[in-house]
Amino acid sequence: MSKYMYLFLTQLTVVFHLLFILFVIIGGFFAHKNRWVAIVHFGALAWAIYAELSPGVVCPLTTLENYFGQHAGLSTYKEDFITRHLIPVIYQENVTYSFQVFLVVLVICINVIAYRIRWNQKDRNS
Repeated sequence: MSKYMYLFLTQLTVVFHLLFILFVIIGGFFAHKNRWVAIVHFGALAWAIYAELSPGVVCPLTTLENYFGQHAGLSTYKEDFITRHLIPVIYQENVTYSFQVFLVVLVICINVIAYRIRWNQKDRNS
């Protein structure tokens, strides 16, 4: 496979990773549309909480990004849009454990609100 294909796969994985993170944060707002969305969202949320709070746990998407990035050549990968703007969102530097816990609690609160809205809408429609 060519270096450019690995670069494309790296970028695609980073975008998917960011979309996964966004789904974890706001997926509860979409859960009212289909039951399977709620089931997938609860699984994603559980994984994200576990991965964020467990030392040494590496997300499979991170492993995939590193694999593709290594084969793409880091010098080629360093200066594109995705690396400059999305990587710092996904991999924040110097984040303390306390701040990680705060982020987890924030994500849980956002999702409690989302599911509460969902349940209130469901009750009104019944």
